[in-house]
Amino acid sequence: MPGLVRSASLTNYADVAVKVGLDPYRLLSEFGLPQRCLREQELKVPIDAVRCLLEASAERGGVEAFGLLMAETRRLSNLGPLGLLMREQPTLRLAVEALARYANRLNEALFLTIEDAGDVVVLREELVVGGSGSVRQSTELAIGVAFRVLKTLLGPEWKPRRVCFAHDAPADRSVHARVFGRIVEFGHDFNGIVCARKDLEAPNPNADPMMARYAQGLVEADYAGKAQDITSQVRQLVVTLLSTGNCTIDLAAQHLGVTRRTIHRHLSEEGKTFSEIVDGVRRELAARYLADKRRTLAEVSSLLGFSAPSGFSRWYRRQFGEAASEKRALGPRRNR
Repeated sequence: MPGLVRSASLTNYADVAVKVGLDPYRLLSEFGLPQRCLREQELKVPIDAVRCLLEASAERGGVEAFGLLMAETRRLSNLGPLGLLMREQPTLRLAVEALARYANRLNEALFLTIEDAGDVVVLREELVVGGSGSVRQSTELAIGVAFRVLKTLLGPEWKPRRVCFAHDAPADRSVHARVFGRIVEFGHDFNGIVCARKDLEAPNPNADPMMARYAQGLVEADYAGKAQDITSQVRQLVVTLLSTGNCTIDLAAQHLGVTRRTIHRHLSEEGKTFSEIVDGVRRELAARYLADKRRTLAEVSSLLGFSAPSGFSRWYRRQFGEAASEKRALGPRRNR
């Protein structure tokens, strides 16, 4: 499913591109993006075009941390009214919940979830762009922006417990060390930021309840008429629930506060079924996971919600006409 993202996602793109010797406007044209998306923050542009642009820029500029360089100087104001709403929340936990709630309106491929685990809280990020190409640059951009936002709200001395990336470490980690410090882990089983629970629960002494209500009104007005369709909502839940091994339409209905029949009806009106959405998300994630040679087929099977590798193998052959082991042996096809 093609999705859209605010052109604000390309903030700092031109500056970084020029610094690494690229012509930003020629690259924008190559990937079908209008030049004005570098001047206007509220244009909606195709997510996959932005993904391809960032991956190509990193490759041609010889800078593996291209997306992270774009994030390095981002400000809370780049999020528009949402940034104001986050700034005025009484705790960081509520600010992060606002970010997770509205992130998919900023970028239709971006899903943020908050997971509690003892004395830590995990802000987990997943990008589902509808293709099998690399999302390394988009992922590092998204995590980098989230990190910058948290640091703005908690102060320059704040550090999370860990910053986790599922992809391999770059040859040069200097940009990651400069942005995050020495807390970055690569080859993890998820992309996200691990924070101390006490940091998120600490009160925000600068919060203004009146300004928070005003900001909430701005956000609601900004997103008026932009409510997610049921397909997008279900897709977001599938991304979240797959790795739990309990991704069912009944559980999705429970999360949405509706009945199973209601989901069936709305999906039917949009020409979709729950099984089609699950298969679509699994196809994209399967291609991404199999490209990572460190993951065993059993691990891939579990991440995609299968109870046993044999079930994953049968599903994969039905979807792609070949065995998952054969696909891994051949290696990923090159994507721009």
